[in-house]
Amino acid sequence: MKKLNGTVIVTYRCNARCNMCNRYKAPSRPEEELSLEVIRKLPPMYFTNITGGEPFVRTDLKEIVRELDKKSDRIVISTNGFFTERIIDLCKEFPHIGIRISIEGLEETNNKIRGLEDGFNRGYTTLKKLVSMGMKDVGFGMTVQDANAKELVDLYQLSDDMNMEFATASLHNSFYFVEAKNIIHDRPMVAREFENLINELLRSKSPKKWFRAYFNHGLINYIYGQKRLLPCDMSFDTFFIDPYGDVMPCNGTKNKKVMGNLKSQTWDELWHSPQAETVRKQVRSCERNCWMIGSVSPAMHKYIWKPAWWVFRHKFLSLGKKKKYSMYENKIVRDYRDGKVKKEYLDRCSTCDMNVEAEDGLSETSREQIKAKCKENC
Repeated sequence: MKKLNGTVIVTYRCNARCNMCNRYKAPSRPEEELSLEVIRKLPPMYFTNITGGEPFVRTDLKEIVRELDKKSDRIVISTNGFFTERIIDLCKEFPHIGIRISIEGLEETNNKIRGLEDGFNRGYTTLKKLVSMGMKDVGFGMTVQDANAKELVDLYQLSDDMNMEFATASLHNSFYFVEAKNIIHDRPMVAREFENLINELLRSKSPKKWFRAYFNHGLINYIYGQKRLLPCDMSFDTFFIDPYGDVMPCNGTKNKKVMGNLKSQTWDELWHSPQAETVRKQVRSCERNCWMIGSVSPAMHKYIWKPAWWVFRHKFLSLGKKKKYSMYENKIVRDYRDGKVKKEYLDRCSTCDMNVEAEDGLSETSREQIKAKCKENC
């Protein structure tokens, strides 16, 4: 069986109240969420990301990791780091896994964006404890927006001082985030902060960080609403599975695109089904131009010559230059600066749609339960 890259969304429940994500308003019901029986039906994987919601809301997460560890070469769990003791307990059994804790800026900014009282200290304390345990694959994840962009380099330097990984993303809209209205307002300011980060990464001695600089270059391209720098092969060698067992190409679509359901099908039946082929055709014509690590990392490996040439040009052909990268290498950034394109045009290029309510990807049972709770509290 062909090895794939997979993301396992173990729950849509979340204890955070992030300003760019409304998933907490649309949680899954615990009794409907992925069982160990369904987890065992997943295929062999090179890489598995476990995410939510907040995955550590599930008290059986250790059992899930135990099963996924049998079929995956590498596992990384994305979390807000709030449930420190649960995280520490799990990592004692699985010291080889990765942990990425979402931190959206320094203390005041992070707590405001994530809506978690003392969220920064809880997440930062968890990170420090994991490092003291000897965990090697530990780091921050940051979703960049207008409100936190100016703390991007500060947070990177904090992670670098602690010898941690540093992952970035930009605002997105999709059913997964239950959001359609996210948008970067001051693109030149945010792009400038990405430029500063890119130059920090290029100055490092780490080849991994040089390629991460390319990823952040792609984020500038994304926030200006341009075509992806690399093809998207989601649903071909990468998949997502949601708490209901629905297998999808990714988490970036406006509406949930379902290839099949692993509760009622075997993996081979699902992956090679006519429904899956229909979704793959839709992926080939998708115009959302997402630039999230889940779709970009596999593409960077598959089409390595393009990021490798970019790294070679910026790292080695710019020897002696203090500033190796400029955001104005992107034609669209120059065109906006020079007045050749207007903000309204760039806004139309984005996935932001102020006139629609976002899809939520819930089962009908979960949705009815939320409506019932709303009636009780209104």
